[in-house]
Amino acid sequence: MLGSRAAGFARGLRSVALASLPGWRGRSFALARETGAPHGGNLQPSACPGPRGRQLSLSAAAVVNSAPRPLQPYLRLMRLDKPIGTWLLYLPCTWSIGLAAEPGCFPDWYMLSLFGTGAILMRGAGCTINDMWDQDYDKKVTRTANRPIAAGDISTFQSFVFLGGQLTLALGVLLCLNYYSIALGAGSLLLVITYPLMKRITYWPQLALGLTFNWGALLGWSAIKGSCDPSVCLPLYFSGVMWTLIYDTIYAHQDKRDDVLIGLKSTALRFGENTKLWLSGFSVAMLGALSLVGVNSGQTAPYYAALGAVGAHLTHQIYTLDIHRPEDCWNKFISNRTLGLIVFLGIVLGNLWKEKKTDKTKKGIENKIEN
Repeated sequence: MLGSRAAGFARGLRSVALASLPGWRGRSFALARETGAPHGGNLQPSACPGPRGRQLSLSAAAVVNSAPRPLQPYLRLMRLDKPIGTWLLYLPCTWSIGLAAEPGCFPDWYMLSLFGTGAILMRGAGCTINDMWDQDYDKKVTRTANRPIAAGDISTFQSFVFLGGQLTLALGVLLCLNYYSIALGAGSLLLVITYPLMKRITYWPQLALGLTFNWGALLGWSAIKGSCDPSVCLPLYFSGVMWTLIYDTIYAHQDKRDDVLIGLKSTALRFGENTKLWLSGFSVAMLGALSLVGVNSGQTAPYYAALGAVGAHLTHQIYTLDIHRPEDCWNKFISNRTLGLIVFLGIVLGNLWKEKKTDKTKKGIENKIEN
């Protein structure tokens, strides 16, 4: 009896070993049945991932979650786990820097990186100010109840000290620019501080956000050129404000029920079922202003092709929007990063196209002179 069991056990081990060899995978289950193995499923690798099975995630949320625990509330206060806001603040800066580049040249990479750093810091400062103002409201809204100040992870005093640190670093970035840009950048601070209060007194807080978030459309150009060109900077700024009214109205529809209960205002509540009509109007205004920017800055075919793509993106975004589904509103909101990148790409390619046209013109002039 013992000998037969030992022989059966040996055959079972042999079947497991052979099953791991090339060509034996298809025969492993039949062989297991022949040898009396309990079940073919036991021959499969364990489904439980070991240390080697862990997947490394580079998402912003994963990076924040992997940070030292005492730092995590501060990183969440800056919204580093949700970088879409930083993108929406940064992209108008890139548009302006790209437009200010010399014909045939790429945008200034140093300025792009400098403004990127500033966008992270100023968005963090803005969120800190917003959460300090709104901590009592945030506790009453499901989506915002877990924000660090509202949840009690950070005290008001700690957030105030943290705000001072962010603004100090942001000032260091600003001081890297020319004097005109330093004064212009400092002028945005009042908007940053007062924007969170607008939702208490007007149904147009998204307009206040647009005036704040698109200040980089003015600042980027002045950082390169030394001052603003109103014929380019003002329509660019206006287009950014219209863009903000589009995406932040969509965003506000996520919280409209809670906003009604706690007495806050938004364009989502102001527009109601007419939201798509209003968003369509803002889209036309945005595209019209960007077209004027192109004319006044001598843009070329790639730029206008990008505007066509932007128009298609806005059309799809608005047409398919379901204002009564918060998850759809969120998806439409974050899709605006792609829209902003399309504009930037169009500006860069349009500017590079100028070099080709200039070279052809120079060659034509040289040929005429030779003839």
